[in-house]
Amino acid sequence: MKSKKSKLLTLGLMLALSVNLFGCQKVDTEEPTSPSTENTSNEGAAAPEEGKKAEFEVLKDGEEYHIGLITGTVSQSEDEIRGAEAAIEKYGASKDGGVITHDTYPDRFEAEIETTISKITAMADDPLMKAIIVNQSVPGTVAAFQKVREKRPDILLFDVTPQEDILMTTKAADLVVDVDNVSRGYRIIKAAKDMGATKFAHITFPRHMSIETLALRRAIMEQACKDLGIEFISLNAPDPTTDIGVPGAQQYIADNIQSWIDKYGKDTAFFCTNDAHTEPLLRGVAAGGAMFVEPDLPSPIMGYPGAFSVGLTDIAGDWTAILNRVEEAVSEAGGANRMGTWAYSLGYTSTLGMVDFADQVLHGKRELTNQDDVTEVLGTYTEGASWMGSKMVDRASGETLDNFVLIAQDTYVFGKGFLGLDKVEVPEEYLNLNVDLDKILEDQENAEGDAE
Repeated sequence: MKSKKSKLLTLGLMLALSVNLFGCQKVDTEEPTSPSTENTSNEGAAAPEEGKKAEFEVLKDGEEYHIGLITGTVSQSEDEIRGAEAAIEKYGASKDGGVITHDTYPDRFEAEIETTISKITAMADDPLMKAIIVNQSVPGTVAAFQKVREKRPDILLFDVTPQEDILMTTKAADLVVDVDNVSRGYRIIKAAKDMGATKFAHITFPRHMSIETLALRRAIMEQACKDLGIEFISLNAPDPTTDIGVPGAQQYIADNIQSWIDKYGKDTAFFCTNDAHTEPLLRGVAAGGAMFVEPDLPSPIMGYPGAFSVGLTDIAGDWTAILNRVEEAVSEAGGANRMGTWAYSLGYTSTLGMVDFADQVLHGKRELTNQDDVTEVLGTYTEGASWMGSKMVDRASGETLDNFVLIAQDTYVFGKGFLGLDKVEVPEEYLNLNVDLDKILEDQENAEGDAE
């Protein structure tokens, strides 16, 4: 995780395309000149010295291989689990002669880092393993990837939706893919403004504000609120990975959402950074007549089916039908024009899409760090919704991180349709915002509410 050294850091974002071209057989994906490694300590992992990338043989036609896939459980990461199930259905399970080896990390991953590390590294014991994908990449992923690299330099490593230090992830993984929380920091506030919000309530807890990209997004959100004339409200809620667990954290949201609406008004757009908080928040927002732009990890099945008792078994995998059914339920509950999401699940699409991408890279059909290749593969599962792609930039050095791809999709408002955020250019001032990460963490620890 991010070390606590107080300093102002500058965030930059530039578009860059990869020019790594595969040879006939052996492929060496060495990282470009490494950016500054200042403040890159990570719990449970020694900082990599060189950030060496995988050397792998392009698979021959008919050659047997396995792809490892690690996700959260259904209680914490339902969308990723559904994506894993779809990948197994498409490629087959390795234990049955197919391709996919799937495992899950613990719900209380923050307290069980060693378990996460052991589950990831165990994948490398399989001599047929050619790629490992972790989504979401919780603490311990970097350390595990370092161990895998030591004994199996031929395995491609994919870090999806990372929760660890930016530079550490880019050094440990061959490719990092994350939702574009930089641009979304502005676009979500712009969407809230367009939807009629006068206030924006950001609900999280200190652990999430120690995750670099989430803290950066919060800072951009707060500045965008000031510039667009919206009041920014910081709220605390319990961390589901602590002793209170998911049920306790959800109950806290259920018990407090109406009082927050009473205090701040119905034209407040609520946003939470945790998946488990989403369902009770949605239910409360609809009941109280407030607003909700989109989930932290957007999806029509992120919180919505449970919040509004929507059955989806008969249309599983049909995202257009899922969106329509959820939209009908949300509208009946009074959320039309005031609640939104992405038309297609980030967790589902990134899980299944990255399996496809890894498979195609292994067969020499895609360039490993080409952002257009990444978004093109994701787009095969999201008809009608365009993806935006860019590269992460090291805030300290200004150097483009070639193997870190940021992705985003337009917001879909129930009862209204797409907002056209893919056409909204984020002002440069937000992409270069001076951010004191330690102050953000301190402010969150002092925010209204209970984060224990």
